[in-house]
Amino acid sequence: MALTLISTHTASASATLDITSGIDSTYDSYEFHFVNMHPATDAAEFTFQVNAAGQTGFNEVITSTKIQSYHNEGDSDTALSYATSYDQAQGTAYQTINTNGGFDNDQACSGVLTLYDPSSTTYVKHFTSNMNGAHSANYTIQGLVAGYINVTSAIDEISFAMSSGNIDAGTIKMFGVS
Repeated sequence: MALTLISTHTASASATLDITSGIDSTYDSYEFHFVNMHPATDAAEFTFQVNAAGQTGFNEVITSTKIQSYHNEGDSDTALSYATSYDQAQGTAYQTINTNGGFDNDQACSGVLTLYDPSSTTYVKHFTSNMNGAHSANYTIQGLVAGYINVTSAIDEISFAMSSGNIDAGTIKMFGVS
């Protein structure tokens, strides 16, 4: 497997980071690497949504599931759980990939989202993400999200946002996977 850097997007008090070019049939899958995504608002979720080719509004239908593990700084609380409140069952909301991000200066989240075969016009589009972040209540929290975008049209745009407030800082690198 080889990664080819296609683009880099840097947030600076950004409402969204929208990638509207570069997702095409060149690669069978695309990876989005997140480096220190920092919310402007405490306890904000880091999310994404997509557009099918020719569509607008970032509101495609998603079915997803999420599991997460966490451990607090005081070493008094740990868990591994199925996080049903972050699932979508044919929903059109932005999909959460990191929960309750802290906005303290030393808190952020990082990880990878993979979008599989976005240019297919036959099948739905699968995705997986693996994120780790500093939770607003001083935990480390890892989330694994998987699902599919229920469209057979090609996906050619993706949007990233916090569930409330701006993306204060952070970098997204988009890679083609070959």
